[in-house]
Amino acid sequence: MRIEWTLALRYLRGRRLRALLTTLAVVFGVIVIFGMNILVPTMMAAFQSTMLAASDRVDLSVSQKSGESFPASVLETVRKTDGIRVAQGILGRPFNLPTDWFDRDPGTPDRVGTLSLLGLDPEDARAMRSYAVRDGRFLSRDDGAAAVVSASFTEPLGLKLGDDLALPTAAGVVRLKIVGIRSPRAVPGNEEVLVTLPEARTILSSPERLTSVEANFAVDGEEKRQEIRGRLMGLLGASYTLEAPSAGENMAQVLQMSRIAFTAFGALAMFMGAFIIFNTFRTVVTERRRDIGMLRALGADRRTVVGTLLAEGFLQGAAGTALGMVLGYLLAYAGIAAVSPMLGQLVRLSVGAPQVTPDIVAVSVVLGMGVTLAAGLFPALSAGRVTPMEVLRPSPRDAYYRRALGAGAVAGLVMVALSLLALASGNLRLLSLGTILFMVGLILLAPALVRPLAVAFGWLLALVFAREGTGTLAQGNMTRQPSRSAITASTTMIALAIIVALGGMVTSVMGSFTDLMRRSLGSDYIFVPPAITVWQSNVGASGSLADRLRRIDGVDRVSTMRYAMGVADLKPTMSKGPQPESGMAISILGIDPADFALVSYLSFSEGSEKDAYAALGKGRTLIANPILASSAGLKVGDSVPLLTPEGRLEYRVVGVAADILNAKIATVFLSQANLAADFHKNEDIFIQLNLAKGADPKAAAAAIKEAAREYPQFTMIEGRAYFEELLSLFQKAFSVLYVLYAFLALPALMSMLNTLSIGVLERTREIGMLRAVGSTQRQVRRTILAEALLLAAFGVVLGLLSGLYLAYLLVRAMAAMGFPIGFLFPWGGILAAAAIGLAFGALAAVVPSRRAAGLQIVEALRYE
Repeated sequence: MRIEWTLALRYLRGRRLRALLTTLAVVFGVIVIFGMNILVPTMMAAFQSTMLAASDRVDLSVSQKSGESFPASVLETVRKTDGIRVAQGILGRPFNLPTDWFDRDPGTPDRVGTLSLLGLDPEDARAMRSYAVRDGRFLSRDDGAAAVVSASFTEPLGLKLGDDLALPTAAGVVRLKIVGIRSPRAVPGNEEVLVTLPEARTILSSPERLTSVEANFAVDGEEKRQEIRGRLMGLLGASYTLEAPSAGENMAQVLQMSRIAFTAFGALAMFMGAFIIFNTFRTVVTERRRDIGMLRALGADRRTVVGTLLAEGFLQGAAGTALGMVLGYLLAYAGIAAVSPMLGQLVRLSVGAPQVTPDIVAVSVVLGMGVTLAAGLFPALSAGRVTPMEVLRPSPRDAYYRRALGAGAVAGLVMVALSLLALASGNLRLLSLGTILFMVGLILLAPALVRPLAVAFGWLLALVFAREGTGTLAQGNMTRQPSRSAITASTTMIALAIIVALGGMVTSVMGSFTDLMRRSLGSDYIFVPPAITVWQSNVGASGSLADRLRRIDGVDRVSTMRYAMGVADLKPTMSKGPQPESGMAISILGIDPADFALVSYLSFSEGSEKDAYAALGKGRTLIANPILASSAGLKVGDSVPLLTPEGRLEYRVVGVAADILNAKIATVFLSQANLAADFHKNEDIFIQLNLAKGADPKAAAAAIKEAAREYPQFTMIEGRAYFEELLSLFQKAFSVLYVLYAFLALPALMSMLNTLSIGVLERTREIGMLRAVGSTQRQVRRTILAEALLLAAFGVVLGLLSGLYLAYLLVRAMAAMGFPIGFLFPWGGILAAAAIGLAFGALAAVVPSRRAAGLQIVEALRYE
């Protein structure tokens, strides 16, 4: 065995506690990197498998780019095109069902929460696809209120052939007789309820409309098929697409934003984990300058010194990486198990087991072992460049401090100054760069700050420990080697910066959204569909419900919201990848400006609220929400081309404003008159109303409930109660963020404790000298405790400063993406971070100080 491996093994065996603490730093870093980043593919896979469903293959699928219905005449156009063998028209839409619609048991999860109603011509359908029926029969053209469903739908609900299937519709509850049961679905997606096309048009109030046309070619060869597609595009126009429509393009935007958020957390985890490993191992190697000097004095060359440290790093890195990956997987598994029930309740999302990808395994191994090797290499090379006598000779305190005030401190000061200029500019790109400059600058400047901060905090400890003088002694120990103190404090800085940053982001988001929620949902009563924001799957009500509510004695104002899927012929201004050819998928909401302004609320960031509502009722105008405005670079006065069932129409932006229900999806608000004329939508999906002054609340509530009885798809709730319920859901949703928060913060705090413990352990010989000159065990313990508190306070100051900067960057980034939030100072996060930092600093001193104080004096003096 080479001498380097022999020396490495002997050192690790001889310093078991220090070796264990150093290996634990690698474990903590890999836990953060591996555990956090396997959550990314796991969560994304859950989103995709839940939202996207496979379908039978057809040669061609024609749909309106907006996703809305179109005239039935399109089917005849497709059929008459040369080269088309067979075609069928479909009228369909997904249904979000009320809670416990089938099982009527609030104590158990819904077996079916969403289904798809598909209307088709039975003969055309069988010519296109194979609709094998296991029990009963398939549909016939003479059927009225009849349905064919799958066994995977009927069996969990206890339904059988001949039973009635009740569904809530815009005209009230309809009952369909089950005449056929197909085999269970073999692919993910909504359960399908098949009815005849005329029945679907009656249920959906869409006469002579279709949502898709499917066709099969009569010719082979891709060249001939492309020619047919080209002829069809010329006949149908640019408002149509000839590809299978994607499932939920609005949801795809949410998925993309979720991917960005998860990736950002993953990148932060990698940076922090690498820093934990690097900083801890650098601390240990720096503390061993005397050992290195002894090796050099005994004849070891630089190659032997570097090789020994690299061998130690390899052994500790390999062990720590392996254990960290195992623990990271277990933590990810526990985190997913904790949040899965809540995600199922909030968004009906089923999360599977953690997914481990080859990429994250490779990254964890490279960072876990590579950073450990690098952390030992640079101090070893530095020590190898000096003579043995220089390494062994103690440096005076003034020499250490003069070194701390060198080029590194000047560079740090320049970086901090530049970061403050970036902060003053408010530019997001400069802020991102400024955050890195600020944190690196503080780390470089930290050695120069040790003495002034130690003096500033030292007088407090001097008062506490005045009788024994241990506070003054601790202050002297800390300032004697400012570089060592700065290295220890920088670990604390990273841990607390994350706590303050995430605390500031959560405080700002919750505060801004709570205020917007309170104002948007401040009406007396609200009619809530099964799923808010996922409007396309909700079944609303015809205008007769709102008219009936307006006639109730005591009701003052009724405001309704209507929905249509749409595509804006715009391209994202911030996207650097390939631009979509079909434009941006958006939500289109129809409101009555006069009633909406008196019952609900929009928070305007551009344009006048009064002028925007007035303009909304004149011509083709719209109010864009900040998500759309920021992604497409829109401002008041700009023109927005919308692809509608009536063709490409130009709308003018009269305001940029947000509400709480549509804050995360690109949305525009139109007048209900324009929504009916251009999108053929007249279905109310969200209703708010206010009572008149002096009205009898009990009598009005009873009449409102009676009016709503025929529309069970809505839940009638008081505005205040709905606000509290939605606030509770927001808090639950943010608890997912707290899980990620714990993944980042807890290992960092443990690493802080670990680093402080190593620092105390390295000074065992100094402690023995204190005991030799007469210090009691109690005085030794208090000295170490006082110094640990000083180091922790130093790290707290750096962590609070960098955390506030990072929090402001996160909030500004979210605001730039279109979220209606402003920065709120995180007092709670600052107090929590300060308390946690000082508590962990004190905790870090407990075990090592007890061990050191309990050593025999001779044993302590022989430690090195």
